[in-house]
Amino acid sequence: MPDFRRELVELLPRLRRFALALCGSPADADDLVQASVERALLYAAQWQPGTRMDSWLYKIAQNLWRDELRAHRRRAEPLDEAEQVVGEDGRDVTLQQLQIDEARRAMRALPDEQRAVLALVVLDGLSYQQAADVIGVPIGTVMSRLARARSRMAEALGGRAVGVGAG
Repeated sequence: MPDFRRELVELLPRLRRFALALCGSPADADDLVQASVERALLYAAQWQPGTRMDSWLYKIAQNLWRDELRAHRRRAEPLDEAEQVVGEDGRDVTLQQLQIDEARRAMRALPDEQRAVLALVVLDGLSYQQAADVIGVPIGTVMSRLARARSRMAEALGGRAVGVGAG
């Protein structure tokens, strides 16, 4: 069990990044990470040593997120225009931050399936096969979802490239 917990702790930053990509909101991502870790600890005996714990955790997080979406389908929160231009302390937000916010909004606008694949492959660096294993779909489905996600992101971001590369 100590190896399990150690590996789980080492994967927390990656799990948080994946959760943030799924949720779009840091607070929701933190809640999802917490719920995922609780579920992983509860079902620790089901994890097979020698297998990829990251894939197992991603699958737990994705399933919990799907459950959350089903339960609160209409919870989309509109962006406050003032928050996009002015920081918490009233200072102007930098161009870079605006671009990051624009990319986050574009990613949140993607269908869940495309957002998950984009997060796994582009943000977390998983191969297409690893992403397919996490999500439980054929590799061709991962490739087509990723292509559609990249296309939509590029369109939303005015043609800027989005995580080009092969898995």
